[in-house]
Amino acid sequence: MPGPNTRLYQTMPILLHRFGCCQRPWQLWLAAMVFLASGALRAEPPAQPSTPPVGRVELGAEDSHADATVACMYPMTGRSASFGRDSIVAIQLALEERSSDPDAPRLRVIVDDSRSKASFAVRMAEDFIQNDDANILCGMVSSGVGMAVSRLAKQRKIIMVGTDHASSRASLEEGHRYYFRVSSDTWYSHAAGARYLAELQEKNGWRKLAFLGPDYEYGRVAWRDLRQALHQNGTRYEVTGTYWPKLYEPDYSLYIQSLLESPPDVLVVSLWGGDFIAFLEQARTTQLFSRMRVANFDAGGDYETLVSLKDDPPEGLILSARHHVNWPDTEQNRRFVTRFHELSGRYPSYSAQGAYAGMLAIARAISIAGDVTDTDAMIEALEGLEIPLPKDPEGYVSYIDPDTHQIVQAQAIGTPVANDQYPPAQVMLGNWTVYDAESLKPSPALVKKRRGEPGG
Repeated sequence: MPGPNTRLYQTMPILLHRFGCCQRPWQLWLAAMVFLASGALRAEPPAQPSTPPVGRVELGAEDSHADATVACMYPMTGRSASFGRDSIVAIQLALEERSSDPDAPRLRVIVDDSRSKASFAVRMAEDFIQNDDANILCGMVSSGVGMAVSRLAKQRKIIMVGTDHASSRASLEEGHRYYFRVSSDTWYSHAAGARYLAELQEKNGWRKLAFLGPDYEYGRVAWRDLRQALHQNGTRYEVTGTYWPKLYEPDYSLYIQSLLESPPDVLVVSLWGGDFIAFLEQARTTQLFSRMRVANFDAGGDYETLVSLKDDPPEGLILSARHHVNWPDTEQNRRFVTRFHELSGRYPSYSAQGAYAGMLAIARAISIAGDVTDTDAMIEALEGLEIPLPKDPEGYVSYIDPDTHQIVQAQAIGTPVANDQYPPAQVMLGNWTVYDAESLKPSPALVKKRRGEPGG
């Protein structure tokens, strides 16, 4: 049962709509108390918030009644704020589902703004552990932030469940017994992308490849993963250039000009969120899309990006993401997308499914372990844990690889096609090519090589 602070947060969009005349904080607060006391919340589902939360939010059980405290960090400001906003809604959805099970553990979930800064997030994690008695750390969008907090989790011997950041180095080179990830990483995305490019090469004979990614952990590892996967497939190609704009770069014109001066046949981009949208918008004013195919295998198919394409996507785009609103066409995915829309008034980004998966994994592991403070039992429960998720194709269930602690999931790659079923988007991905989960797993030899172990 959500506490008063959580209920007030959930009703705020309704209050702002109904009591717009309340100009002063005390007037709005009084209206809120009357509104909650009247029970009106039960009569109307929450509408879309006018602005995303920008500070600490508490969800789920009150501290005094909680079986576990889960402390999550997501960006709530800047270009990536939408990922934090959607993660909060997805956590609410997961808690709502678990509340119908009388045997499910009662989770107190704290969410705060990581500001996409590693040092700030590490200090916040320390505060969660020391001041909030957090049992589990969770979330994180930026790979730089995620890996910094992962190192703290290892040092403090506290379990961390990553729900969005995607650098494969976090589970391979720097993987440890306390770190688990419940969304696809750069290896899985680019292993699927490498197979797609190999099949495309058989069709059109492309040879020249360029890569453009953010100049930090995520972009650098994505490029390495793609090259390793292409080598694994035996794909032959020539690199015409690699380009490294900073994270949240406002102007991509110099990179676009350089690409046009030495055009590849295929450009792979690993920008994400608002960065990828900005790149697309700036590139559309040039001849870039008529000169090369552009692919983004990890984050390019996000719902928000599809909205930005309107009804006229650039030609030749090849996109994927860690979750799709319209794939797979299963009851579970339809239910997740529909309920998310009911709670928020919008459709989920891929980060939402990661946050949802994180809450389900944590709750299930606690049920198996019996006590969240028994860290060894929790780790044993998480290793190999099966989690039915919206991303799962019919007949498949996601699970956490006991060796790498990385979730094993299928990957679908598509191209934009007209589709107005999920407004305001006017296109969605279609023409799917699907790669099954097991075929994307890094081989034991690759895992050993990346970890510097004998036999790698």
